[in-house]
Amino acid sequence: MESQLTILLPVAAIWLAAGVLADRLPRLRDARTLRRRTGWLLALALTGVALVAAVSIGGLFSGGTAPVDRAAAGLTIATGPALVVAACSVRRIRRLWAGAGAFDTAPGTPAPHGLRAVAAHPLVGLPLQVTALATLPAVIAAAGADLGAEPGVTGPAITVGALAVAAIGVRHALRHSQLTERAQPATSRSAGAAGPLHV
Repeated sequence: MESQLTILLPVAAIWLAAGVLADRLPRLRDARTLRRRTGWLLALALTGVALVAAVSIGGLFSGGTAPVDRAAAGLTIATGPALVVAACSVRRIRRLWAGAGAFDTAPGTPAPHGLRAVAAHPLVGLPLQVTALATLPAVIAAAGADLGAEPGVTGPAITVGALAVAAIGVRHALRHSQLTERAQPATSRSAGAAGPLHV
């Protein structure tokens, strides 16, 4: 196995696990489970950001031909989404973890729709999943399949990636909207408007 691939595989695995975990958070109905999984997600996100930063910094100080330099070049696309995770997602995940802790009083306590709506927010899961997708080209190239060398592959690959990102974003937005609507308190009609007007 190439040493470049040994650097990239853990990075891709961390981001893939974070993306899968973030996608499943809004489905959790137990507050204690939501808090525990959110803690795992926070740890994975921080680890993924740290790994991308470490590989990128290592590539800056290498001689240009070392495996870490080639790995850093492969992770160039993933650097942008990882910065969004560091700037936006980590803060939201930490707030979600703290919010779930307020309801973690007894086993089986249901997670409110408001917390699940926060878990479904596009800025929680989308940057994590986009970063996971962005690490795949580097892993594929390190494995020996240079897709960029074939002129008929690069364009369709970019199109498929953009469509996948758009589909993931729309899915998160729709789920967030549905859970937000469920979290709204039911508006009760006033007593005067409850029935027909009697004179």
